[in-house]
Amino acid sequence: MEDLLALGARVLDSQPFSRKLGAELVRFEPGQAVIGLPLTDDLKQQHGFAHGGVLSYLADNAITFAGGTVLGPSVLTSEYKINYVRPAKGERLVATARVLHHGRSQAVCACEIVAVHGSHEQTVAFAQGTVVKTRRAEAGP
Repeated sequence: MEDLLALGARVLDSQPFSRKLGAELVRFEPGQAVIGLPLTDDLKQQHGFAHGGVLSYLADNAITFAGGTVLGPSVLTSEYKINYVRPAKGERLVATARVLHHGRSQAVCACEIVAVHGSHEQTVAFAQGTVVKTRRAEAGP
């Protein structure tokens, strides 16, 4: 049977946008997901920091993956809030999300995003969101 990390990596790889950004599932276990991303120049805004949308992507995806570990694979983010606490600069961004509470059909998750520069890590954002169980999305409009 496929282990959880391999399964999660396959799901992440099935997302064209995640592939385009170079996202990688670093850790995936019950109640937690960690997604890393190289901070390349094309993901930065005019001041040289990571664009807020990149941080938002990481929070959204990490929260959804964490929620999926307790709700199953057919989940979507129903809402999230993000607080940017400092500009993100460095070589890599890492989002760590964990489930705070869950029931049968929804999970509330928290996420911390750090920017990595060499061996130094600095927190750049926090997020909290709700993930809901859904029927498998169908192709088409």
